[in-house]
Amino acid sequence: MSRDSLRINEEIRIREVRVTSASGEQLGIMPTREAMRLAEEQHLDLVEVAPKAKPPVCRIMDFGKYRYEQQKREKEAKKKQKVITIKEVKLRPHIEQHDFDVKLKNAVRFLGEGNKVKVTIMFRGRELSHPELGKEVLGRVAEVLGDSVSIERGAKLEGKNMTMIVAPKTQKASKKEKKQPKGGNTHAED
Repeated sequence: MSRDSLRINEEIRIREVRVTSASGEQLGIMPTREAMRLAEEQHLDLVEVAPKAKPPVCRIMDFGKYRYEQQKREKEAKKKQKVITIKEVKLRPHIEQHDFDVKLKNAVRFLGEGNKVKVTIMFRGRELSHPELGKEVLGRVAEVLGDSVSIERGAKLEGKNMTMIVAPKTQKASKKEKKQPKGGNTHAED
């Protein structure tokens, strides 16, 4: 819950509330003023945690400490999450080999960074009447990338573009691959 959604102390305008203590035990239903008095005696805050309940549930707690711990948890969760973006590589149906290699090199770099890659074949004019040329180019891309990627979405014609989305294989598979050569090296030494 954000700071705006939680009402504390004098912001609570309901006549009666269900109160729980800082340790979590139920103190029962009581007038809001009585609950605020209990919180003040303990030098804590009265925080409305379930405003939609009948009567609303309030908890006696140190709101500053609660907010600090909540922000700390959010920051930790944000640190652990990995943002995967989709990078795009645009090709043409009649692409020359060198240009193809350069675009493929960029795609491999994006995949190495852990991003998904959207490979787009752009058709112009009469090229659209030969979608098999685009499929052929996408087939070459998939063939060159090989087992290092998984094809999330195959070749699909959308308007004047044909797209395919590839993603790097999971890291668990690469860890297994790393372990296998070690075993192979020990046999070679024998």
